[in-house]
Amino acid sequence: MTTHHVPANLPATLQHHIGGAPADSLSGKTFDVLDPVTNEPYATAAAGQAEDVDRAVAAARKAFVDGPWPHLAPRARAKILNRIADAVERQDARLAELETFDTGLPITQALGQAQRAAENFRFFADLVVAQSDDTYQVPGRQLNYVHRKPIGVAGLITPWNTPFMLESWKLAPALAAGCTVVLKPAEFTPLSASLWAEIFAGAGLPDGVFNLVNGFGEEAGDALVKHPDVPLISFTGESTTGQTIFRNCAAGLKGMSMELGGKSPAVVFADADLDAALDSTLFGVFSLNGERCTAGSRILVERPVYEEFCSRFAERARKIVVGDPHDPATEVGALVHPEHHAKVMSYVELGRSEGTLLAGGGRPEGLPHGNYVAPTVFADVAPDARIFQEEIFGPVVALTPFDTEDEALALANNTRYGLAAYLWTSNLERAHRFAQSVEAGMVWLNSHNVRDLRTPFGGVKASGLGQEGGYRSLDFYSHQQAVHVTLGPVHTTRFGTVQKGQS
Repeated sequence: MTTHHVPANLPATLQHHIGGAPADSLSGKTFDVLDPVTNEPYATAAAGQAEDVDRAVAAARKAFVDGPWPHLAPRARAKILNRIADAVERQDARLAELETFDTGLPITQALGQAQRAAENFRFFADLVVAQSDDTYQVPGRQLNYVHRKPIGVAGLITPWNTPFMLESWKLAPALAAGCTVVLKPAEFTPLSASLWAEIFAGAGLPDGVFNLVNGFGEEAGDALVKHPDVPLISFTGESTTGQTIFRNCAAGLKGMSMELGGKSPAVVFADADLDAALDSTLFGVFSLNGERCTAGSRILVERPVYEEFCSRFAERARKIVVGDPHDPATEVGALVHPEHHAKVMSYVELGRSEGTLLAGGGRPEGLPHGNYVAPTVFADVAPDARIFQEEIFGPVVALTPFDTEDEALALANNTRYGLAAYLWTSNLERAHRFAQSVEAGMVWLNSHNVRDLRTPFGGVKASGLGQEGGYRSLDFYSHQQAVHVTLGPVHTTRFGTVQKGQS
């Protein structure tokens, strides 16, 4: 039995942050926040209702209309963003400790996510200063240019997997663009979000620019999406929730950016570097406890190497260290919440009838309590199986053989999702041909998910709407207004100058 680390100085209550000050829900409603290792409550969080969202949006709207933030020069905003990044870096160990406790993610991986959060702010600080906009001339006649300005109050709704980093992914470009924000973090994992207010205040962000409302999606999230003074919504989460948000945004014709679910294929051809492919595919599906939208949770392997690949993959999966998330040796920790644990385990049981179990399949030995699932490998999974088609979002993977490139492509595209794809081959022509044909917003060739923040991030089909990353993020949070300036006499057809009766 492993020991369980509990961070010192945990808050007993988590409040909203509205207009520069902590706030309880007007209704007094709260909800329990659970430790995923014990499933015992360790804090209560304010449960935001529509009236709390109203207060937060009003504060953000006031800061946008009357405050300095939208009008600061890019360099001035960038200085504050860099101070935010500095503050995150200084306390990355504490952030990781709290994130691990709240989410069940392994501490080494949580530390990497904290450092990525800092880099997100630094990246957009650089980008907003370097940004240029288009100018078009019609020589001697007209000058046309783009005037960029922030849209307004951005509603940000974030998920419970790597919450702090994914919050930074939205906060950094929204603030860089000059918007004010209302953040609604996931109810399972509100702890690290509570740290933003102090970080932002210390960096000099004006009051009201950042606001936070905790609560459930059906209450606080729904009110934020429907609020008439919130012109755009950025959401990361599950596809069915995304459909609901899409419908609710339609009434207000709101701008939307939605990164949704995934069932990403990792395709391994017989000519691939199998050692590298094994390392990458194991990491790609079991890192972050398998709770990642871009997980390569369907591994398609060319038949000549299928048996060898399955054997070696399962042998490695059985050796993965599952244990207390705060132990640096842990590779897979506890899933985020008992509800999610039950969902993942239901797919594990289903998989017993849909594939051949090669590893895992239940609770790891020595961990009788908490949301633990042994890394689970099913082979010989048919393409119509539910564990092939549906997002499990846990440490469970399906392996399926193929015989030809055309079959591999058909299998890769045979789901409703289209977020990421991974391809392993030494054939350069095939690599590019396959990458350009696969239905995925992002493709990695001979690599796992290694992000370049300048590139677009987003999916197709049920995996999302729109793209963020680099300048595309700044475009989402900005109006791009065309201004046309005439430089000479205007030659306009003169209506109303012909006398009646004349032709």
